[in-house]
Amino acid sequence: MPAPKPRTGRSLLVTSAALLSLSLTTPAALAAPKPSTSPSPTPPANMSTVGGARLGRPGTQVDLGAGAPVLPKDITARSWIVSDAESGEVLAAHNAHWRLPPASTLKMLFADTVLPRFPKSTTHKVVPADLAGMGAGSSLVGIKEGQTYTVHDLWLGVFLRSGNDAVHVLSAMNGGVGQTVKDMQDHADELQALDTHVVSPDGYDQPGQVSSAYDLSLFARSGLQKKDFREYCSTVRASFPGDTTKNAKGTSVRGSFEIQNTNRLLSGDSDVPVYPGIAGVKNGNTTNAGATFTGVAERGGRVLLVTMMNPAKKEHNEVYKETAKLFDWGFQAAGKVTPVGELVPPRGAVGSTAQPGTAPSATAAGAGTGSGTGKDAGSKPVAAASAGGSSGVGVALAVSGGALVLLVGAAFLVNRRWPLPDLVRRRTRP
Repeated sequence: MPAPKPRTGRSLLVTSAALLSLSLTTPAALAAPKPSTSPSPTPPANMSTVGGARLGRPGTQVDLGAGAPVLPKDITARSWIVSDAESGEVLAAHNAHWRLPPASTLKMLFADTVLPRFPKSTTHKVVPADLAGMGAGSSLVGIKEGQTYTVHDLWLGVFLRSGNDAVHVLSAMNGGVGQTVKDMQDHADELQALDTHVVSPDGYDQPGQVSSAYDLSLFARSGLQKKDFREYCSTVRASFPGDTTKNAKGTSVRGSFEIQNTNRLLSGDSDVPVYPGIAGVKNGNTTNAGATFTGVAERGGRVLLVTMMNPAKKEHNEVYKETAKLFDWGFQAAGKVTPVGELVPPRGAVGSTAQPGTAPSATAAGAGTGSGTGKDAGSKPVAAASAGGSSGVGVALAVSGGALVLLVGAAFLVNRRWPLPDLVRRRTRP
């Protein structure tokens, strides 16, 4: 979501101020190489400080105020983060910038990148090349060669069943896997998700493919500003197109089957109840990554994001159990802790002279944008996603050594009233 270019004029004062701001940027920061894409066995002593210096430190970071509950003692994830989805404040974190394999949570970046490019009513007939190159044991929604699917169908396959086959078909529509990987990496860089190195669009284990709990939270926050993203990630179950067969009269008939969201805080399971107020976002699980998950939930008008990567405890649905505990803590602790960092806005929402992670979060209001309109009657989202207007706020950058303030671009659009609440709160089981 690029910001409008700042207005230019002939004022020597403005030009001088801009040059002064550029001269204050340290060469070391500009030349800093990206860290290794090989996951380290332990959190590095020095990690990225995007979002705040505390977030670059290993271990748990939290500042408890009066009346704040202590963090749950039995959180075993290698990395996690609890943040306010609207303000961007990070309430607590543990190894937030540790670069680890992301598994299918990387599909949030895939969706945020590709979803706006195709209207949901667009159809595509699958050819063999579309499904080439999928990793062995990939999660699949059941797409068949020679069958035609709508973009809406394909995104339901991505979000509900984490279908790598749906990802590959959409990537083919987007110019191929290579082009899609490049687009995703460019978008990650724009979002200031600098821990992320994309190798495969579906999150399948690949050498060098890493992200972080911090970056995954950025992807979720950006995606949730899109109406269609909210709809897909909150859908519990849907009807998915099956094979085409001939009936007794010789007429071609397209069958269908039901798919259910594999996010257990959304759909529930024998040992995990539906979490009150849950509304997405995405789960993942691979050999190298272990279990990963980013969730968004609302309670009392507050919307929180929790991202968790690779719990050491390997009990069934452990990633969801630990996430639920952090949600419970976050809703109780909000307003009683001092934030230890922030989820930064994209580069395009701040001045071109700003360094990564140095811009303040915007406090803009308005509903998000979507890639299409209408909704398949077969899908059942947790909460209806309604379209609405949007507004931006200019970010002011003070120039060191002078009183001049430069207004640059439009701020990152943050939905102050995402359409999550009523139906979500009433719902107890799917």
